[in-house]
Amino acid sequence: MSTFSGISTALSSLIAQRQALEVSGQNIANANTVGYTRQRADLTSVEALSAPSLFSTGNGVGNGTRVSGLTRMGDPFLDARLRATTSSSSFQTAQASALSRLESTITEPADTGVSAALQRFWAGWQDVANSPDKTAARKVLLGDAQALVSQVSGGYRAVETQWSQMRTEAETLVTKVNTAAEAIADLNEQIRSITVTGGSANELIDQRSVLVTELSGLVGASARERADGTLDVMVAGNALVRGVNAQQIRVDGATTMAGGIGEPPKPAADPVRLAWENSTAPLTLEGGEIASHIANLAPGGVLSGAVDTWNALAAKIAGKVNDIHQPAPPAGTPFFALAGGTPNALGLSVAITDPADIRAGDPANGGHDGSVADAISQLGTDPDGPDSLWRDFAVGLGVQTQAATQRATVLEAARSTAENLQLSQASVDLDEESVNMLAYQRAYEGAARVLTAIDEMLDQLINRTGVVGR
Repeated sequence: MSTFSGISTALSSLIAQRQALEVSGQNIANANTVGYTRQRADLTSVEALSAPSLFSTGNGVGNGTRVSGLTRMGDPFLDARLRATTSSSSFQTAQASALSRLESTITEPADTGVSAALQRFWAGWQDVANSPDKTAARKVLLGDAQALVSQVSGGYRAVETQWSQMRTEAETLVTKVNTAAEAIADLNEQIRSITVTGGSANELIDQRSVLVTELSGLVGASARERADGTLDVMVAGNALVRGVNAQQIRVDGATTMAGGIGEPPKPAADPVRLAWENSTAPLTLEGGEIASHIANLAPGGVLSGAVDTWNALAAKIAGKVNDIHQPAPPAGTPFFALAGGTPNALGLSVAITDPADIRAGDPANGGHDGSVADAISQLGTDPDGPDSLWRDFAVGLGVQTQAATQRATVLEAARSTAENLQLSQASVDLDEESVNMLAYQRAYEGAARVLTAIDEMLDQLINRTGVVGR
């Protein structure tokens, strides 16, 4: 090694250690940046030069060091695990949230719930049975009946409102999916261009990874990396993003909730569903928040079942009471009426406006007969009555909500574990970076000292040689 090559060797170390210091500084600066993955400077020794001749020899000493690249300290397997658990957790969390919200609309058990309204209604009939000649008892009964009708229609409207809001949320989430897919395609193009030229695109890769994880929570997306640095994003086995091209998805189907029992027949059902933008083929998701929304909006889902229960409750209240109050059309006026062409829960109304029209008993038994009112009051204990139907629904919904909440808790714990494992690999450790910076600083100082020693030696050789003895 020549004297001047020693300067080059020391200089290469100065440059390499400075670059490594900059990388550690970049890590520390982004210690709190969401999605940032720590980086490491790869230091490689520069091999010694050798002359390609038969009798050439060399001392084997290298020519310093250099930074061969910047390694992004992420683990693709941990990333894939986080995305898979995020997909499952997001789906179950959305399910639990929808059930909890639906459960809150029935207000059970409470004095303002349907059970309490039914009990007051049956108690009103018992009061009429005890005092069939009292107008006040009949008026109280009509008031309780109106309150029950309002409660049933209000419950149906609450489900309808939840359905409409969930339909709007689904469209909003689909817009987020399409925006994220476009952003990933743009990042793929930038990353590929930088990688081809030998540059480092680690920060752009971090941004892309955050977007893919977001898509996992929305539509259960998975990722597959290509050799050119681009990333394909797969949804239900199909490519949402392939290279620099992104597909779009949309929400099709009804924009208003189907009425259910009692509504006029429709020529064809139009369930809410997902589809690809440029195709009529349906898109069936395997996980994610949107999958939960579509499942709840579809016929047979949670909201559809609640609608059917409200309609069945209205029909059972009207049918059971009218069967006793008006056993045959000539026998009197029906107590309840169901409007045609509309859901039963909204079409239910009190047909009687005059308290005198309430049939408390058989007129043939005299004006103090309360047998009919007493028979109606016993419907509260009928195994096939409205109370039994509502009790089964309320208990079933409570059990279903509790089970969904427990599953969401378990899956969220799994997602949190996967996230912690990923962060343990990818996040910045300030203590570790401080040690690295100290090591790079010492190496920099050592290279600077070597450079100073060579400079002093050259000063002696150049300026002092031949001067000795004068």
